[in-house]
Amino acid sequence: MVDVLIFTNALLIASLLSLLTVGLTLTYLTTKVPNFAHGSFATVGIYTGLATAELFKQNIYYGLIPGFLLGGLTAVIQYVAVLRPLTKRNASITTLMVATIAFDILLVSILNIFADYLQNAFRLQSRNFLLAPYDFTFAGIRGIVIVAPILVVASVVSLYVLLTKTKLGIAMRATIENPPLAGTVGINTSSVYIISWFIAGGLAGMAGSIIPLWYISSTTVGDTYFLISIFAAAVVGGLYNIYGAVIGGFVVGVAQSVIIRVLADSWGSWVIPYEPLIPLAAMVITLMIAPRGITGINFQELKKKIRRHRNAG
Repeated sequence: MVDVLIFTNALLIASLLSLLTVGLTLTYLTTKVPNFAHGSFATVGIYTGLATAELFKQNIYYGLIPGFLLGGLTAVIQYVAVLRPLTKRNASITTLMVATIAFDILLVSILNIFADYLQNAFRLQSRNFLLAPYDFTFAGIRGIVIVAPILVVASVVSLYVLLTKTKLGIAMRATIENPPLAGTVGINTSSVYIISWFIAGGLAGMAGSIIPLWYISSTTVGDTYFLISIFAAAVVGGLYNIYGAVIGGFVVGVAQSVIIRVLADSWGSWVIPYEPLIPLAAMVITLMIAPRGITGINFQELKKKIRRHRNAG
């Protein structure tokens, strides 16, 4: 039974991290700056799920679409109102990073106001809430454990088709790889960036809308629990590769879930609050061994080095 719980938790957190990390990677590819507000995009989705289930009395999975739309809209607002004007003024990476932190603080404040409104106007528990009773079960398996991996597969396939089979996708790839050249051939790079940010925020919001089914949620859960793991997964997979984000999400998610459970069983539950150290350790190790992440490793060159080392030995 314990093994099943470890497996389901690992699969779930890996799936959620993959969705969240793909979005962070997309935003990084456009602005070349880590977005510290990305975790709060997921929190927007969390409150979308809460409103869907308890305010509108609908199946919480109906909140996936509004979660995607609201998360995407929030990301676009951040890009258009904050990052794009600063970029046009040739702001440094440090300035842009600080700007993302400032936007995150503003967004969390707005979420707190919304949480207070839900509590005062509708008497809903809007902090430290869990929506597990709203989930379904199939063959004894919680619905979110089934839905989350499906969302990952559907999102990755959709992104692959978008990026490789459509004119918009080709324009996005060209803009990400060489913005000045893309502009000279007639691509509207500004519109491409807006679409990229909308997709990134949408994936985070969609993932967030089902997070309360498994995790106790509040206005800061995107920052306090998920943000470190998202950055770790992005670094492990490779910040310059969207598909690497999925790999990193699964590596960090599985490691985080399994290792903390093994440590808790061996040493006691007191180690659970130190769970964020696991993705931090994964990030540090990756930066020391493979700075460009798993997808940045030249495995052919690595094999040659191993063969030369063996021959020299």
